[in-house]
Amino acid sequence: MTQAFDAAAQQALLETRAQMALELARRLGADACEVGASVDQGVGVSVREGEVETVELSRDQGIAVTVYVGKRKGSASSTDAGEASIRAVVEKALAIARHTGEDPASGLADAELMARELPDLDVHHPWALSTEEAIELALACESAGRRRPGIMSSDGASLSSGEGVRVYANSHGFLGSQRGSRHSLSCMLIAQDESGMQRDYDYTSARHPRDLLAPERVGESAAERTLRRLGAGRPATGRMPVLFDPTLASGLVGSLMGAIAGGALYRQASFLCDRLGDALFPEWFSLQERPMEMGAMASSPFDGDGVQTRDNVFIEQGRLASYMLSAYSARRLGMQTTGNAGGARNLRIEAPLASREELLSRMGRGVLVTELMGQGVNAVTGDYSRGAAGFWVENGEIQHPVEEFTIAGNLEAMFKGLAGIGSDTDTRGSIHTGSWLIDEMTVAGS
Repeated sequence: MTQAFDAAAQQALLETRAQMALELARRLGADACEVGASVDQGVGVSVREGEVETVELSRDQGIAVTVYVGKRKGSASSTDAGEASIRAVVEKALAIARHTGEDPASGLADAELMARELPDLDVHHPWALSTEEAIELALACESAGRRRPGIMSSDGASLSSGEGVRVYANSHGFLGSQRGSRHSLSCMLIAQDESGMQRDYDYTSARHPRDLLAPERVGESAAERTLRRLGAGRPATGRMPVLFDPTLASGLVGSLMGAIAGGALYRQASFLCDRLGDALFPEWFSLQERPMEMGAMASSPFDGDGVQTRDNVFIEQGRLASYMLSAYSARRLGMQTTGNAGGARNLRIEAPLASREELLSRMGRGVLVTELMGQGVNAVTGDYSRGAAGFWVENGEIQHPVEEFTIAGNLEAMFKGLAGIGSDTDTRGSIHTGSWLIDEMTVAGS
């Protein structure tokens, strides 16, 4: 595999380099400075049709420096975190700062907000995996899928395993660092019958290798997902309920978070500007952030400003309870940071859950969407229009696969029309959610 990665040594080195950059910036005239540094190492292999296609051993590092001279800001970065490079980056950042206009909102987050609790959140679990072992696992995954009758070929199986260290420091005296790991295995297959050709995939992802699904299970699931798409037609056109698969429902949560992010709000580029306290969802729906959750995919005790992360409630009993703000966006809006520089971490839904069968029964007639295409989401208006594929539902039961249709609506109407959330929670990413049943959207098919 790659050369040995000594996470502790890399962590100590990056901390030293970050402090070096801070001191150099101070000596060269910066009023304040913040530094982010990282190093990541991993292996990635892909196989196709029983043959090794690629083996990639990677090692990436970088350092980014932001300096403040009064209310002027300059930033520079490099993929080399060596001592000579650090000096060049600091000097470049200072040169930029001296030629930019003043921004009253610029500057570090307030010193009293810096993280004081920096616990180990159990997110670093390296995998002692040789390249040969990685290839064997990918081959086993693909083979399990290819064995299924009806599967004609494979688009490949891939395994990746990596670990890294990130460090953030600023001239308030804050220094935070965290080690982390991430492992994944995926498989994409192709099936064909007299109706045509279809492809689909499945994957598993986790911080700890023991939490990955078995390769054979991933391959078999990819085969099942692919085969069930054979014989797809086009659905009827009209207004009807739409059930979003969990992997797609997380995208709806992502659209919500984009609309309440400070950057969109102060630019007036969101349909949720000036909407705090408004009812956006049914009363039974709440959305929380849990950044200190042990072992989760996005856990961190500090945000990108060094601010202590905290549990946030963004939607409380259907109402918009909080925006998602960094120190800078909070100043632009005349508000307080929510510890979300860098985004939300570990979003969790609180709501009554229903089985897939119950949601289909509530739906009656409509479409279950399992794939979306295109980027048809307007953050300013909330208008939503995406190409889709999935299954036609009649009398609360799946009838046949459908494809080449469009679903359209408006995010605000979709949120208010949320009619149920499934118990089929997808926990592979930082957003945990089950299926979402929306009471009515426009479906354009045949």
